[in-house]
Amino acid sequence: MVKVRLENLKKYFVDRGKIKRAVDGINLTINDGEFLVLLGPSGCGKTTTLRCIAGLWKPTDGRIYFDERDVTYLPPKDRNVSMVFQSYAVWPHMKVYENIAFPLEVKKYPKEEIDEKVKWAAELLQIDALLDRYPSQLSGGQRQRVAVARAIVVEPEVLLMDEPLSNLDARLRVMMRAEIKKLQERLKVTTIYVTHDQVEAMTMGDRIAVMNEGKLLQVASPSDVYLKPKLLFVASFIGAPEINLLEATVKEHGSTLVLEGEGFEFPLTEEFTSLLRGYVDKSVIVGVRPEHLMVEGISDVSRVKNKAQIKGVVDFVEALGTDTIVHANVGGKIVKVKIPGAADVPIGREIKIIVDLDRLHVFDKRTERAIV
Repeated sequence: MVKVRLENLKKYFVDRGKIKRAVDGINLTINDGEFLVLLGPSGCGKTTTLRCIAGLWKPTDGRIYFDERDVTYLPPKDRNVSMVFQSYAVWPHMKVYENIAFPLEVKKYPKEEIDEKVKWAAELLQIDALLDRYPSQLSGGQRQRVAVARAIVVEPEVLLMDEPLSNLDARLRVMMRAEIKKLQERLKVTTIYVTHDQVEAMTMGDRIAVMNEGKLLQVASPSDVYLKPKLLFVASFIGAPEINLLEATVKEHGSTLVLEGEGFEFPLTEEFTSLLRGYVDKSVIVGVRPEHLMVEGISDVSRVKNKAQIKGVVDFVEALGTDTIVHANVGGKIVKVKIPGAADVPIGREIKIIVDLDRLHVFDKRTERAIV
């Protein structure tokens, strides 16, 4: 297996006379045996990055290294990579066995070795009983397993996966997420996985690389991307329900600071005060995740050390069984509160929302960079 390194990778396209910066100067290292997820909205450049690593597209600028080997302009056949696509991409006229064996036959492996490797890959993907069937006789999940088996049968140094679960239904996606992650851990192959689905990213990745508009915004563990976002976009893109964002102004109250906004006032802890001292009378964006808000009289607020209270009127309630999401109108803006389990919160009722002040995120309004 190898370490993949991207140095100032750029890929530009010309569209109607205008330059489109699909990938705009990415620097990224994927460690040997790591499962890295490229996460971002459609059109952010993640698939373009993957195709450059595969050798399907030549970068406009920058270098791509596998360990210390420069592969920037090597053709795909000389890179020892395999790729799994969003579409099942299996040959309809070939049986499962022939589909899996195809890349080995192209490389002119001996028949005995082909047979051994095909059966090994099929057993790993639990499709060894399907080797004599045609793709038309398989379910979507089974066809995608065939595609994955064909990708790993050549024992690639790098496995590239471009939204491989997007065409599956919700139940199959959950099952295949676990299977792909367990397979990667067993093979210890360096894997780069592209998705716009934050749940896939959070549950599968050793690290997540968040992209937007061709740029790499943050690379960190799933927990750090969620709990310590460095940019407003990262905070707002990851999380379901999404983070609550409120405009505020930093004000001085004696020796401490408060965040003042429409319908709320948050006194800051000593730690937050020291970090925001240079923002007095400046506008900021305050972020607080729905699970870090509570409803007085329903939630257990005793565990919260530093808290503030705001009033809101219930506008809508999502009863999800495991959780209840309360949408409350606070100063003309909807704030979402996540309550564990079932809760009876009538629409139109005024509620007191408890804010965990130790869980606030504060962003510079101009740069959108995290201050706290």
